[in-house]
Amino acid sequence: MGFYASVVRPLAFRLDPEQVHELAMRCIRRGWVRAQPYSNPKLGQTLFGAEFPNPLGLAAGFDKNAVALDRWHELGFGFVEAGTVTYLPQSGNPRPRLFRLPEDQAIINRMGFNNDGAQVVADRIALARPPIPVGINLGKSRVAELEMAVDDYAASFALLHGLGDYAVVNVSSPNTPGLRSLQERGPLTNILQALKAIAAAKPLFVKVSPDLEFDALDEVIDVCLTTGCTGIIATNTTLSRESLSSVPDEDGGLSGVPLAERSDAVLAHLARACDDRMILMGVGGIFTADDLYRKISLGAHLAQVYTGWVYGGPSMVPTVLRGLVERMDREGVPDLATLRGSAI
Repeated sequence: MGFYASVVRPLAFRLDPEQVHELAMRCIRRGWVRAQPYSNPKLGQTLFGAEFPNPLGLAAGFDKNAVALDRWHELGFGFVEAGTVTYLPQSGNPRPRLFRLPEDQAIINRMGFNNDGAQVVADRIALARPPIPVGINLGKSRVAELEMAVDDYAASFALLHGLGDYAVVNVSSPNTPGLRSLQERGPLTNILQALKAIAAAKPLFVKVSPDLEFDALDEVIDVCLTTGCTGIIATNTTLSRESLSSVPDEDGGLSGVPLAERSDAVLAHLARACDDRMILMGVGGIFTADDLYRKISLGAHLAQVYTGWVYGGPSMVPTVLRGLVERMDREGVPDLATLRGSAI
């Protein structure tokens, strides 16, 4: 057991989760948290014009305000997704709003898109010089009524589309009232068409809920293909509590190990239905090299981690990447393209 697992994590888990997150972000931003990044030619790939040194990125929600973009490569990440960013700055839901479930290796959050707003984040990203690709995750401002969602997303995109390597339309968080209804064909089409009218060439992804039925996912795929999106991210957090050892009395989205099975099923369904017409990112329950191997074998071009990194600590990403290459070598898999989709 390493120093993080035996000393740092037990101490940190005695404190309020959000306070620990804020402290961690301050330390990361100052370069006080480091790891020994792992690189291997097998892990590199070029997707939608961006060079990814490895397929494992930091999911949206950790660096919400893009304050540490120049640091994440030092921890081994192949890319980072900033946000979720809303057009208007907002404080999010009342605290406490972040909860650990150590017995299930999970987290529940109901943060509510707390962020500094699109203009401040845009100014910050413009000054950053990260050596890895950056995505920007866009959400709806809480004060914007659902019928004004198109204008709200478009206003954020107008400020941010010239920055980063791709943008994400987040219509799947369970923590903004009514947001998930924007995954339906009509509203989603209107949002994506509005963003494409602003910057047609910008790589655009849609992040989907794990709680959608497969027929609803097929509608999302159809909308993404029709509007010229680059890809889909599977998945956001879940409202389900079925996989927990005990059900906590806390509302919000569940992430971590209990999400893995459902997010895997969604990813595999997308991979079968998209048939290489979409770039897919797999998110949900990545803790080990085998988890990452599984996501790619189910069709993911890229993968993202959040909860697994909280539990695994600074050395988690290099450890997972090294283990991925070792397993690829053992099984005679020459590259990520060969592995991708092999399980379906």
